[in-house]
Amino acid sequence: MQASPGRQNRWWISPAIPTIANVALAVLWGFSAFGGWGASAFCGDDAVAGSCADGVGLAAGVSAVPAAIAAALALGSWLSPAVRRDPDRLDGLLSLAAAGWLIAEAILFVGGYLAKP
Repeated sequence: MQASPGRQNRWWISPAIPTIANVALAVLWGFSAFGGWGASAFCGDDAVAGSCADGVGLAAGVSAVPAAIAAALALGSWLSPAVRRDPDRLDGLLSLAAAGWLIAEAILFVGGYLAKP
């Protein structure tokens, strides 16, 4: 197997590592946004209704936009044969997807913090 020209004299990281990171961040975001973890963390265990839970729900809705973009990038990276065969492009898109998940988590955190009573 021939090395990619852009990868000479650089560390090689298996694409499994950013893929696992994307999956872990997606699961964390999903449980925080829709599994009740975010509302429980910011509003307490009795956060079924009220303005705090509504604020966390709003933050979850807003954070869904970068989460959807991150999911599309991660899935598109693996579904596109052209990207899958180019290690540099695959690394770049998976890294962008991970950054998207981090942005979604940050939006959820800041929104939950602002909604906190």
